[in-house]
Amino acid sequence: MQRLALLAAAIPLIAAAPAPDPVSPESLSADVKVLASDAFGGRAPGTAGEAKTIDWLVGQFRAAGLEPGGRGGSWTQDVPLIRTRLGKGGVAANGTALVPGTDIYLSTVRPVDRAAIARAPMVFVGYGVTAPERQWDDFKGVDLKGKVAVFLVNDPDFEAVAGEPAAGRFGDRRMTYYGRWTYKFEEAARRGAIAALIVHDTAGAGYGWNTVVAPAGENYDVANPRSPRVLLQGWLEGAAATRLFAGAGLDLAKLRLQARQADFRPVAIPGTGFTADLPVTVTRATSRNVLARVTGRVRPNQVVMYGAHWDAYGEGAPDAEGRRIRPGANDDALGVAGVLAIARAAAKAPAARTQVFALWTGEERGLLGSETYAADPVYPAATTVANLTLDILQTAGPARDVMLVGDGQNTLEDMLRTAATGQGRTVTPEALPERGLFYRADHFSVARRGVPTLLLMAISGAPDLVEGGRAGGQAWLDGYMRCYHQTCDAWSADWDLRGAAADVGLIRSVGTTLANGAMWPDWKQGSEFRAIRAKTAAARR
Repeated sequence: MQRLALLAAAIPLIAAAPAPDPVSPESLSADVKVLASDAFGGRAPGTAGEAKTIDWLVGQFRAAGLEPGGRGGSWTQDVPLIRTRLGKGGVAANGTALVPGTDIYLSTVRPVDRAAIARAPMVFVGYGVTAPERQWDDFKGVDLKGKVAVFLVNDPDFEAVAGEPAAGRFGDRRMTYYGRWTYKFEEAARRGAIAALIVHDTAGAGYGWNTVVAPAGENYDVANPRSPRVLLQGWLEGAAATRLFAGAGLDLAKLRLQARQADFRPVAIPGTGFTADLPVTVTRATSRNVLARVTGRVRPNQVVMYGAHWDAYGEGAPDAEGRRIRPGANDDALGVAGVLAIARAAAKAPAARTQVFALWTGEERGLLGSETYAADPVYPAATTVANLTLDILQTAGPARDVMLVGDGQNTLEDMLRTAATGQGRTVTPEALPERGLFYRADHFSVARRGVPTLLLMAISGAPDLVEGGRAGGQAWLDGYMRCYHQTCDAWSADWDLRGAAADVGLIRSVGTTLANGAMWPDWKQGSEFRAIRAKTAAARR
């Protein structure tokens, strides 16, 4: 009884804590200016830039009065990685040379000295989807062992029209996980393929060829993967793929139509097959997630988590102006700055529940840091209340709305709408669901373990700017996408971060409500994650 009385007395004190000051655009800008500076070298995992980044981030958390959030009083969680880079060598299909970076883009995540493939048969597998729950199987039992699987990007219904068997089967324009390149490479490996290639088109991928080639042959993976990997993975440029198919007597446009039929079967690509001989440089490194927390005063074992990724693309080939560093100012130094702003406010007013601030490594290489955490969580998924993620914010000024990724997934969206109303704003569902952004950010690693998530990612559509409207927002989005993963994603004194600060404020509002309350947000009916969360319901009673 005495304990209950103490708890009851504590809750009003927490609820009465003064509201934090508005998020400062100037503070966000100052943090990004540091993280995106040349001194941090593009923040690639396993580099000197990582060490500088980790030290700076830990210093910011410590100065704000947060506690270490890792195991054993540590500020970090180790993420063992391999880093690979392909060198120059020969690549050909059916006897015709393919120019790396122009016709084809390749990388490997296997720790080998050389990636050599000699005349491997090539097989077109359509969209490469196995989805029993949607009565769809593109493989029909065809053996891919030792072969090169060639995929279309996105889902079977991405281009489908009414009346076609695929129409509406995968959510129409909204990409599912089956449409992601990660799924396609994983599926090829599971079926024994030696390599996997995806035919690129900008609409289906959600980004241009310049984004595909940005890593310049470099890749990362966890050091001890639990599932198989293909030897080579990559993309065929759209026009090059059309020529390749035509040279083998196949019409790629007609095959695209066939791939939208439920009775589609893989098609062998006639010819002498695929050949590659490329040297591989392999280094091993232990990268790190950064974890900080403010321990809850009443329910410390219940966790509200905020997240962003600290990594960017490091150095690459020089651009037209000779710049090599890809600083990732918006993607995602600005998201990191937002998490830091929320953390500084939280440290001044501890809540009922524990608040954890996670800055992940390896997002750009396939969510490697967040996935490592989710597979071995410091804080159990069952009692993690929610994950709130910031990954790319708009820099064009105040907006009448905020873009929501994954509309219809969970009840956190309702809380976001309430918070937006408090700012005199509305919530707009993502305008570009075909980009599959819900499956492309770090929140997905914990979502697939059942944790309700909320993601703000500004490339999900054009914001309705106070000055310029939707047309102005589209102009900002188009301009940013030209710099996505490029050297020009750089800090600028011309940024107007009032809109970004307001978005960070929305996430802080949702998080603070959760942290000071006792509610458990849940997945909505129809979400693929609802059943996963339900399995751990007893831990939340």
